Amino acid sequence: MRVKLLRYSLSQRLRELAVEERAWPGRDDGFASLLFEGKEFAHFHNWSEIDIRLGKDAIGREGLVHPVDSKVHPGRSKNSPWYEMRILSAADVDEVVRLVKIAILGISGRK
Repeated sequence: MRVKLLRYSLSQRLRELAVEERAWPGRDDGFASLLFEGKEFAHFHNWSEIDIRLGKDAIGREGLVHPVDSKVHPGRSKNSPWYEMRILSAADVDEVVRLVKIAILGISGRK
């Protein structure tokens, strides 16, 4: 139940950034796409995991490391522009919001 509350809190905060969340029809596992200015830049794998297209440069600049125990993308390249993280605490929600801001700045062309 706690992960759904964290996800709800995150979804509310993302709406404040003009991020649209689209649940996939026929799925009840939490999978949803995230769009900014009509462009998909991230998606939830489930209720407590997100995959964000940050770009290789931003991932390196931020010192982010792909999770070694990923169940959805276990063989993801270290050069992938996507960053996957779990949302298990309020601090994780804050971190996702911070990373989403980086991602949408790239979409809007403001670096």
